[in-house]
Amino acid sequence: MDSLKLIWHKITHWEYWPFWLIYYPMAPVWLYYSIKARSLFFFNAANPGMKNGGMAMISKMDIYNMIPAQFIPKTLYIKKDEAPELALERILDMDISFPFIAKPDIGMKAFGVEKIHNKDEFQKYVHWSPSDFLVQELIPYQKEVGIFYVRKSGEAHGKITGVVSKEFLTITGDGESTMVELIKKNPRSHLQLKVLEQKFGDQLRKVLDEGEEFILVPYGSHTRGAKFVDISHSINDDLVQTIDGICSQIKGFHYGRLDVLYNTYEELCAGKNFSIIEINGAGGEATHIYDPKHSLLWAWREVARHWGMLCEISVLNNQKGHSYLSFRDGRAMLKQNGALQAQLKFQ
Repeated sequence: MDSLKLIWHKITHWEYWPFWLIYYPMAPVWLYYSIKARSLFFFNAANPGMKNGGMAMISKMDIYNMIPAQFIPKTLYIKKDEAPELALERILDMDISFPFIAKPDIGMKAFGVEKIHNKDEFQKYVHWSPSDFLVQELIPYQKEVGIFYVRKSGEAHGKITGVVSKEFLTITGDGESTMVELIKKNPRSHLQLKVLEQKFGDQLRKVLDEGEEFILVPYGSHTRGAKFVDISHSINDDLVQTIDGICSQIKGFHYGRLDVLYNTYEELCAGKNFSIIEINGAGGEATHIYDPKHSLLWAWREVARHWGMLCEISVLNNQKGHSYLSFRDGRAMLKQNGALQAQLKFQ
């Protein structure tokens, strides 16, 4: 019965639909902009500073190297074939201590992102990882937003087109129910039960005290259970000035989403106590569309609006000499990206 309820919940809440089901109906919109730009893979010119315009198959380390160091966590690149002992020595020498975050250098949707608490967990991650990966210091802030930024070529200042608040997957104790019982009370967490059982094991039999909060997944990833809440109404001049001031320092970046951990929204707007943990270029979704209050039609309009801006920026940059991807290279990129996603998801 529970499985049927979950299936029905996924059917009736489009935010859980597979990517292809949400985006394939919008193929005519992409085709329209492709004809307008005279290239199916026009996005490559949107962000000249990023490989493939930041659509896919780009090294996260390359992006971090573009961002002023004061705005990102301490980050170390680890080769897949590096001995775990030597890698850990380099990590500690960089003053990155346990616990820290490990994630694939080329990844997506938070697949392979893990919090590493000790040497044994690190060795397991090294053996698991199918490719080179990054280690980052753990940022202490417990709130995350995704901020979508757009700046046309030649314009001095950009704008923010959407902000999403990401609520980590969390349960709250009632003094009676076990953790697994609490998880099953909410479809959002229940859908993650299999993965959570693998992660926590017998710990899920524990009874939390009344009012005690437990973060099941400390990452703002929709595919891993985070709830996305559209807070675009909270955009203000201070936030725009802060984000624009950062993005204007990133050479060749005009379009994409910044994922940011922060302490308070007021401090973030003022440019204090925050850290950029990801920048997604042309492939970055305007993730505020996934707020459960939004209809699929509303989401489609918002995606079309952003694709229009992506096309305009790409055309302007192309006129200044920045090339589009060839059909052959674009198809190869998509094939590689699909293979990587499958590899990361099922490791």
